[in-house]
Amino acid sequence: MLTLVPGQDFRSTEAPSGTLWFSRPATRWFEALPIGNGRLGGMVYGGTDRERIQLSESTAWSGAPSQTDVSPTALTYLPRIRELLLAGRHAEAQQLATEHLTGRPSSFGTNLPLPEVRLDFRPDPDVRDYRRTLDLDTGVVSVTHTSRGTGFAREVFASHPHGVIAVRLTADRPGSVGFGLSLEHGVIPGQVTVVGDGPVGDGVVLDGHAYESLHSDGTQGVAVRVHARISAEGGTLRRTADGLLLEGADAAVVHIAVGTSWAGADPAARADSLLAAAADTGYPTLRKAHVTDHQSLMRRVSLDLGPAPAAAAALPTDERRERLAAGRADNGLLALYFQYGRYLTVAGSRHDSPLPLALQGLWNDGLASSASWTNDFHLDVNTQQNYWAAEPTNLAECQEPLFRLLETLAAHGPDTARRMYGAPGWVAHTVTNAWGYTAPGSGIGWGMNVTGGAWLALQLWEHYQYRPDDRFLRERVHPVFRGAAEFFLAYLVEDPERGLLLPGPSESPENWYLAPDGSRCSVAMGATADRVFIEAVLRICAESAELLDVDQELRTRIDAARGRLQPFLIGRHGQLQEWLHDYEEADPSHRHTSHLGALFPERQITPRGTPELARAAETTIERRRQAPGWEQTEWVEADFTLYYARLLQGDAALRHLTTLVTDASEANLMSFSAGGVAGAAQNIYSFDGNAGGTAGVAEMLLQSDGAEIELLPALPSGWPDGSVRGLRARGGFTVDLHWRDGRLATARILASGAATVRLRHRDEVLEATFGAGEALVLEVG
Repeated sequence: MLTLVPGQDFRSTEAPSGTLWFSRPATRWFEALPIGNGRLGGMVYGGTDRERIQLSESTAWSGAPSQTDVSPTALTYLPRIRELLLAGRHAEAQQLATEHLTGRPSSFGTNLPLPEVRLDFRPDPDVRDYRRTLDLDTGVVSVTHTSRGTGFAREVFASHPHGVIAVRLTADRPGSVGFGLSLEHGVIPGQVTVVGDGPVGDGVVLDGHAYESLHSDGTQGVAVRVHARISAEGGTLRRTADGLLLEGADAAVVHIAVGTSWAGADPAARADSLLAAAADTGYPTLRKAHVTDHQSLMRRVSLDLGPAPAAAAALPTDERRERLAAGRADNGLLALYFQYGRYLTVAGSRHDSPLPLALQGLWNDGLASSASWTNDFHLDVNTQQNYWAAEPTNLAECQEPLFRLLETLAAHGPDTARRMYGAPGWVAHTVTNAWGYTAPGSGIGWGMNVTGGAWLALQLWEHYQYRPDDRFLRERVHPVFRGAAEFFLAYLVEDPERGLLLPGPSESPENWYLAPDGSRCSVAMGATADRVFIEAVLRICAESAELLDVDQELRTRIDAARGRLQPFLIGRHGQLQEWLHDYEEADPSHRHTSHLGALFPERQITPRGTPELARAAETTIERRRQAPGWEQTEWVEADFTLYYARLLQGDAALRHLTTLVTDASEANLMSFSAGGVAGAAQNIYSFDGNAGGTAGVAEMLLQSDGAEIELLPALPSGWPDGSVRGLRARGGFTVDLHWRDGRLATARILASGAATVRLRHRDEVLEATFGAGEALVLEVG
């Protein structure tokens, strides 16, 4: 029996954020440790002969803005393509769409990796007591070891308050700190010079440009300055052929700053001013400010899934992951993975970040930029998934750069809507870049996802639902959804046979079907994914307009259109149909299941509200998973974790979460797309798995829809005892949970404002009324 007890304050047992640690230096990218300040990132290798810090920066983009990306013949051929699709002449429609609807990007560009900062030490073959750690609670990477009887220590972090990376090197014997400082060019063409006051100088600078020819014309891209400067306690500095050499110091700090010309900035002025301010601040103050700032976000949530097995607790992180892959349970490692996803979100995306998390988050391994896909923003699941953990895990402000990009798309999208579809409002398709590209992608089969921008816009609404704010609704949410709704009301086409309003032509990203004549096609009328996100946009626009008491005429049009949208259909295999017709899939094992957006992130399909459709969604998942050649990517495992959590099947969700950690994440727990994808010879880093996995854990423990909060909805049997503190629920609630023997023991719910909400645990439901700022404790009898 559920009982509410006012006036008590339950706090779950706090578990630390956790630490990743390794017993040897990294020898490759997927062993290095990530740091970031929301704009500038680094991968720290922790070598004893050479420290490598591979840099990335969110605005280091090739390419440039363009206004010629829409096919000039799109509007002319659009009616004919629709006519052919409605007549069942799929192959002809596919051919015309290929010729006339795909985008024409001339300077799309990509985010490019920056040079490495290298610190070269005196080699020693007899290094002992080595340990390399990343403390998620402080955001500091530490390296310690003993060499020739001297203990050496190194700390590396990326400061958000001061905008730089700081490296402090110390030794327990005076005069023992020395290293060579240099910058490795990488893919950025440029010139390296030694700069600074005095005859020697104290810094190494690379001035270059983010040029490349695969995704632009090879001459467009931002200017870049990388500046690394040494501040030493004692010792001497001298120039070398490629940089600077410090000898005989007691301690030293290397500050690293990056500036680019994105949005008209002066890269040299930006980097140099950051370095000067960091040096004036001093290392102790710099470190303290970094840790305080970092902990203000990380410490909002703690998770305890029970103690790690004794055999695992003492192992380095890479060995723990291998142990889990061998089938040995380690709930502590899964809790660490959850917090790691939060850490990467904090490190990669802050309220003042100039751009949101790209496909590779903030950390560019250089592989995507040289492959057939770019390190950009994919709007057919990946960019959304990058931020699915932000609201429920109490990192709401980390979404702010995503919202600014979305508003840029809403500002640029009307031109694409008008020139391509002859429609009002705004539209964005499958991909976008640092300049707000909104036209279709350049290839048929993936580029025509007309609801990509609409899907992304759901993040704005989620933010409002988690933190209701009338000003945010009026100034930021409703204008975006009004423009999207106006576009879709014009874009929908009446089906003469059924009288339904159908979206099209578009694609179900990035899948293909077999037409009745055997043709392999991607373009269709009535793709279910479009139906899902158009329904969401129309519903949200009408709801926000009603809350604001505006746009009555638009609300009337929306109500009429929503009633004529195509229904969900169940196909011959018992699956949720991906298209209006029950086509056979050209690739039954395809990774994309965009039509299951109705299950997550939307709630148009739920196990309690629409049980038959929920079973059809589950059949879709199982058919994909069991098909030969199933494309088991990192974001798919995250998707399946979330799908099963929404289906209230905790054990199935846990299986996919575990597979995400063991089969789709690397030694440093960073998720990846498998080697060979997009022509790569090795694994490519993809941020979405880390974020999606963290979101999946949150969804297993807490679900909400604004009217009801469900506690432990998909708790796996493998997590019998535990606690979580600080999760967020829609409606403005913060929730702490403590459970024993697989059942809720106590919950503390804090309301940000006066509200009434249903609280559910399994089949028991209790209505609770909160005053503003009131906390109530739920006890289970």
